[in-house]
Amino acid sequence: MNKWITICVALAITFMTALMAGPPKAKLDMPTLLCGGSTQTSINIQVCAGPTGAPAGFSIQWMTAEQFGAGGWSQLDAGIGCKASFSGNANLSRYQLAPGQCVTVNVGDFLFDEGASTTCPGTLTCGTQYVFRAFAHATNSFTRSDFTSELSCSTLPCGSANSCTLTQGYWKTHGPIPSGNNENEWPVNQLMLGTVTYTQLELQAIFDTPAAGNGLIALAHQLMAAKLNVATGADPTDVADAIAAADALIGGLIVPPVGSASLKSSVTSALTTTLANYNEGATGPGHCED
Repeated sequence: MNKWITICVALAITFMTALMAGPPKAKLDMPTLLCGGSTQTSINIQVCAGPTGAPAGFSIQWMTAEQFGAGGWSQLDAGIGCKASFSGNANLSRYQLAPGQCVTVNVGDFLFDEGASTTCPGTLTCGTQYVFRAFAHATNSFTRSDFTSELSCSTLPCGSANSCTLTQGYWKTHGPIPSGNNENEWPVNQLMLGTVTYTQLELQAIFDTPAAGNGLIALAHQLMAAKLNVATGADPTDVADAIAAADALIGGLIVPPVGSASLKSSVTSALTTTLANYNEGATGPGHCED
């Protein structure tokens, strides 16, 4: 009798647990990936949510086509390849996608705004094909989506001109507070952004400050890089007008963290993109083969 009582109790507990857990969660629809514009050091990837959206954001994984051909995605566990997470739950995140909504991320020159993180913050290699895949993050109501199929995109061919440019990420790690084994390679002791002059340490602090939705900071990052490139000897022909326009737009605003000014990204995005294209080699003399 005790045996049957034990079995009945166990069945009752199992039944009640199932009732409390509710019906199984549905799976989010897969997002879709598209190749956007490329530079010699970065690739724009457009992520579009499926019919169920991606309210908690998404993750992207990538590696070179050569790496992928040698062992596929299983190599991620061995540290080969890269991952990036774009949380839709972070405050002010732009990665909370409604059904069918799209967002573009720049792999190789990430905008580290709210919710974005990656294992590979460096630039991509010029003249190289990369393979990407993504999935939508789980929510309280849905389990995570399946991975998308592989998407192949390439960076632009390497430049060969003597006059060449380097990205804002390069200048950030080769300044007065260099990263790793790098040295300070800045060709100037100060720069003017708008009508305000900043010391090397102040400029380094600006580089080290994530844009976090502040268009002024994002613009300053690319403007500083462009001015450092020009000061190093890069041909300024294709960027001179954008530099002048950026300085005029900034005016007397003092860029955080030195100051506390801000500009909407919608006001600065066009100039920021033009400057980034020059720094990354899409326009101008081309990116340095560093």
